[in-house]
Amino acid sequence: MQQWIHAIWYENKPGKWLLAPLSLLFWLVSAIRRLLFRLGVKQTIILPVPVIVVGNITAGGSGKTPTVIHLIELLRREGFTPGVISRGYGADIKGVRAVLSGASASEVGDEPAMIAARTGVPMVVGSDRVAAAKALLNGSGVDVIICDDGLQHYRLGRDIELALIDGQRRLGNGWLLPAGPLRELPWRLKQVDFVLNNGGKPSAGEWAMTLEPGPLQSLTAGQAAPEPGQQVNAFAGIGNPQRFFDTLGGLGFILDKAQAFNDHQALTIADLVAFGDGLPLLMTEKDAIKCLGFAKDNWWYLPVTANFPIEFDRQLVAAVAKAAANKKGQRNGF
Repeated sequence: MQQWIHAIWYENKPGKWLLAPLSLLFWLVSAIRRLLFRLGVKQTIILPVPVIVVGNITAGGSGKTPTVIHLIELLRREGFTPGVISRGYGADIKGVRAVLSGASASEVGDEPAMIAARTGVPMVVGSDRVAAAKALLNGSGVDVIICDDGLQHYRLGRDIELALIDGQRRLGNGWLLPAGPLRELPWRLKQVDFVLNNGGKPSAGEWAMTLEPGPLQSLTAGQAAPEPGQQVNAFAGIGNPQRFFDTLGGLGFILDKAQAFNDHQALTIADLVAFGDGLPLLMTEKDAIKCLGFAKDNWWYLPVTANFPIEFDRQLVAAVAKAAANKKGQRNGF
């Protein structure tokens, strides 16, 4: 099913015409919802600290999680105390839930579990991002909130918006869901503060983003890491699995088996029986979070770090500082 949908979205297969009526309905509902917020019928909640929303206008992954981690580290270096809120996809969450050290993907979602494990950042997950943000601010000392996804969650007031684009697939066939990958039409990109191009040639007004692979990390601290030139197996349950497989090939690994799973799909040992041939099994860091409970000694994950131009970092920090000053002025009655 996912392969069929992606063929329509990114290879412009004619099946989009079958889904066009649903896309028209999606556009109508979305337009009415935006209008209700614009008219004040639906209320946008303004929080007392700067809010940065990291999202996209397409369905599927485009590099949001590495970007969130980059922002956490950047803001910490600049003296801020960031916290993160997220939907917690892949977990059944009632209300809101704090992401504690060692939380599993099944409890809080794969991306929140990965972000917390990598950074130790204060974090709360829940479908109501306003409630999650308020819970995060309660006694945590957080002075900047990063919202992982949520560009279309208009109830949450935001000071800075970052929209990511997959530099290889860009906006696909340019149609709205479900006939195309778009959550909102391209005009939305003109409203955000920063458009980040992940892995492609930036168009005018876009910032280049690259993902730098780090050394392979063992899930069990068992065997020595495989070397480039060695035959391996691989799988990925992310928005664009082929990007991961291409990265491994670019690093010199020879892929014997490569399997794509759905983004946020829960994994069990039974899903990975095809990789029982003794070859090293490589996966993304997000997938590794889901496999810790049943990992084998020859399983490895490839961490990646998001890199941006220095000028992007400078402008982002300046925007946060300006938003923080404005919030302080409002609290003091200026």
